[in-house]
Amino acid sequence: MKEKKAFAINGFIGILLIILIAFAALSFFATDNIFLFILFALVAVILLSGITIVQPNQGKVITFFGKYMGTIRNSGLFLTLPLTVRKTVSLRVNNFNSNKLKVNDVEGNPIEIAAVVVFRVVDTAKAVFEVDFYEEFVEIQSETAIRHVAGKYPYDAFAEEEVTLRGNSDIVSEELARNIQERLAVSGVEVIEARLTHLAYSTEIASAMLQRQQAVAILSARQKIVEGAVSMAQMAVEQLEANGVLDLDEKRKVNMVNNIMVAIISDRGTQPVINVGSLQ
Repeated sequence: MKEKKAFAINGFIGILLIILIAFAALSFFATDNIFLFILFALVAVILLSGITIVQPNQGKVITFFGKYMGTIRNSGLFLTLPLTVRKTVSLRVNNFNSNKLKVNDVEGNPIEIAAVVVFRVVDTAKAVFEVDFYEEFVEIQSETAIRHVAGKYPYDAFAEEEVTLRGNSDIVSEELARNIQERLAVSGVEVIEARLTHLAYSTEIASAMLQRQQAVAILSARQKIVEGAVSMAQMAVEQLEANGVLDLDEKRKVNMVNNIMVAIISDRGTQPVINVGSLQ
């Protein structure tokens, strides 16, 4: 079922038409023409049931004895089909804030995750007739999609090129919005945006994972220090030889490189040992 435009005319013109029919009924009553009086009065009452008001950013879904007749999207006063049931559907942008969900990431680590989903109704017929309550449908399907996406990626990873929940929030949000949209297509709802609002390890493993992150940070820092120390030692030896300051054999080069590496890599300040003897 798809949305279609319902029959509707300007409500003020409709009210004017009803007033004219009512005056005609009164004139027939004055001339003792009871049959035409009843007929015109009945027509006026029936047409009066077709008067409806549509607020801005709302839609009126119209059904006539169980049959979908269309939707009025324009705001204002209208005269539509009489004896119809009219259901109001909000077309405004709405938010859904999920609860903090406890799920497992792709590595099996328990995490807490929550998201906000921004959506609006784009097809009133589907929103009313394809699902019972589209707001509840949005909530349930959004939480299902959050669990699904959280289980596809690790919370954090050693490899920088790997997509993670913590390090690639934009990619994860796009994947989440796409997944929710696929689930909500049947309800006529459009997902405008989906963003993570909470992401953390569960309390039972939070301390262990903090130690792991600290170890990874220390390891990464040590790796950078070693790379810089090797480069600086190589540069020092090359410049000394290029300037002719020292003429070192391989053994003394090794000793110099060793001393430079120890001085740079050591956590604490190194104590120099001054050699006042001969280099021969």
